[in-house]
Amino acid sequence: MPGPSAPAAPAVAASASATPQVQLIPASAEGALDAAEEAVDLLLDSGRTPGDVLVITTGERHPWATHELSFGEAPYWAQHDAGDDVFYADAAAVERAGVRPVVVVAVNGGPDTVAATVLPLARARAAALLIVCGDPQQINAALAAGV
Repeated sequence: MPGPSAPAAPAVAASASATPQVQLIPASAEGALDAAEEAVDLLLDSGRTPGDVLVITTGERHPWATHELSFGEAPYWAQHDAGDDVFYADAAAVERAGVRPVVVVAVNGGPDTVAATVLPLARARAAALLIVCGDPQQINAALAAGV
């Protein structure tokens, strides 16, 4: 009866599914966060558990992350580590975030270099599906650069 997370298997799982499915949702920088929220809602409505989803922003932080960080870094990251709910992180924190089945990236601003840096990292953290909301040309250029 294998469970969804086996501590000894990440290296095998990572090599078996090194390339997640990538879905692009065209949106302006101003609309990328809303598009990401809609994607999360659809994922949850389709049966994904909240702990399956990591949301990353390239510009302004998601309001949830801003609120939770107001209580300090330790409680914020404890929620990440618990894996019970959708977790929201900004581009600066993506390297600290762990692998989740689904990663949603809102390309909601910031320098172009941020998206180019974040998207390959986000792809590496997406076990099954990477959803990117933003300008298709910018996203495709950043994803191609990260291959």
